[in-house]
Amino acid sequence: MPKMKTHRASAKRFKRTANGGLKRHHAFTGHRFHGKTKKQRRHLRKAAMVSRSDMKRIKQMFAQMH
Repeated sequence: MPKMKTHRASAKRFKRTANGGLKRHHAFTGHRFHGKTKKQRRHLRKAAMVSRSDMKRIKQMFAQMH
């Protein structure tokens, strides 16, 4: 049976942390910043962690966790 391939789009969007979690970027950061407060824009800049409920689904996209 051939090796499982990593879903390349997912590999570019998530980074593995030392404890096995996954870092991700916030949504709503592409454009239309005039409708967001300065505080909201500042918080959206920071990375976020993938929730436990989404972890299983996302891990299936990785053949090997990078």
